[in-house]
Amino acid sequence: MTPTRRRSPPTTLSLKHAFEVEQARREAERFAREEAERQQQEEDLARAEQLYDAVIGDPVFLKDHGLTVDWRRYTVLIEGSSFRIRAYFEAGQASVAIGDKRQVSTTGAAAPLKREEVGSVADALRVIAKFLADEIH
Repeated sequence: MTPTRRRSPPTTLSLKHAFEVEQARREAERFAREEAERQQQEEDLARAEQLYDAVIGDPVFLKDHGLTVDWRRYTVLIEGSSFRIRAYFEAGQASVAIGDKRQVSTTGAAAPLKREEVGSVADALRVIAKFLADEIH
């Protein structure tokens, strides 16, 4: 029985080859990051759309309470005569804030009163309902 000969790696090294391998690795990492970001943005957009659909689901309720609803990409806005509720989706989370339109800040936006961070559309809807209950008596 003849012992198996081990093959040794090539003895020539190439800077060009190492450079091309590094460039390909970086390109693959960049692509993976961009794809993950794109998927996250799609999820955030879908959540905002889902919240918007839930909020506008009862137009009589909105009309009875003098509320208007608007939707812009990742944001759902609910306005009453003296307040504005904003739900913004980013990175899988929602930031729900209420501002007082009677106390406008220097930026021209409603002065923020309360803000809560939540992880789901259902939780965002619950916080919106809580803020509405605080404002509508």
